[in-house]
Amino acid sequence: MSKSEQANVKRSNQRRILNKFVDLPVKLLIKHGFTPNILSFCGFFCSITVAVLLAWGGLHFPFPLAWIVPFVMFWAGAFDAFDGEVARRTGNISISGAFLDSNLDRLSDAAIILGLVMGGYFNYVIGYVILFLIIMISYIRARAENEGIDMKGVGFMERAERLIIFWFAFIFEFWIYFLSNLFYGAPFRLFFPIFTVIFTGLLILTIIQRLLFSFKSLYKLEAHDKN
Repeated sequence: MSKSEQANVKRSNQRRILNKFVDLPVKLLIKHGFTPNILSFCGFFCSITVAVLLAWGGLHFPFPLAWIVPFVMFWAGAFDAFDGEVARRTGNISISGAFLDSNLDRLSDAAIILGLVMGGYFNYVIGYVILFLIIMISYIRARAENEGIDMKGVGFMERAERLIIFWFAFIFEFWIYFLSNLFYGAPFRLFFPIFTVIFTGLLILTIIQRLLFSFKSLYKLEAHDKN
């Protein structure tokens, strides 16, 4: 199966899963007049809230409060899915809306990484590297699509996957921190460093995947133009 076919299969699977989980919420949002831009801003404000809570050490709050971070993170990801689906179902897809959503996504990514740095989950250098890799993933797609290459579904760590992985990481972090402190009298602090190494590796893998796909597609376009 070619890379293009793999990307199409990935998009098809994502669409099938997305329709299963967002159908009812999207219908309710449309019924109550929510526009894609409003939903994009809702997701953005959820991400800012997550960033602020992380900066305050939110994953290490007392147990009754620590769940707030993954809870709000869940809604940040949900609104990220809702805005595009509402736009498609209402026929309200626009260039300006896509531009707004893309920029809010980048600001959200930066805010969450900054929150993790300020909260002490990793240092400034690691935060800079991760943010750089995330921006490169987005930039490669934007630059390739500007040349006429369809990049949807290309790469392991698209934004939806990054949000889901962060969500699970936040849940694991506060549970591990709470349980280790409860049973051993001291918190286990190695989970997030281990997660950071794996997460960074997956970001690098995604960049390589997108670069290879882009170069192969560009070579095909150039060969077609010459013929």
